[in-house]
Amino acid sequence: MVRFRPNVAALIVKPDGALLICERWTVPGAWQFPQGGVDAGETPESALFREVREEVGLEPKHYQVIAQKAGYRYLYPEDVRQKKLKKHGFHGQEQTYYLCHLHSNSTPINVDQKGREFRAYRWIDPEEFDLDWLPSFKRDVYRQVMLDFFQVEI
Repeated sequence: MVRFRPNVAALIVKPDGALLICERWTVPGAWQFPQGGVDAGETPESALFREVREEVGLEPKHYQVIAQKAGYRYLYPEDVRQKKLKKHGFHGQEQTYYLCHLHSNSTPINVDQKGREFRAYRWIDPEEFDLDWLPSFKRDVYRQVMLDFFQVEI
């Protein structure tokens, strides 16, 4: 049986409509949204708050969750699947995405966090997102997320 690890991802949007993307620390040129696994005993929403705080330094008071949608799945690539199975017991991830509106008076994004996940960040128009920034196994999920939340075909 294929097992999917519960995961959350944040679509953080500024008042002007700009979308936050972050460049992975270990993979230069790979851009994604803040995201991470849901720990045992944790709700998806509390995982969202923890991941956003750990990865970009924002507290829940800095943004408002506007919408969420679950059920986005992908399998890990074959070359890493066995490693992930041993580490977590999962073949892939099932993500819940949260659309978060950043308050105009929030603190700045800070990717220089303990356990650093990202090397850089930038704000883009959702239509600027480029699937080439992602590993191929995540592209279908991102394509659907951008359509579902921003009505943008990428």
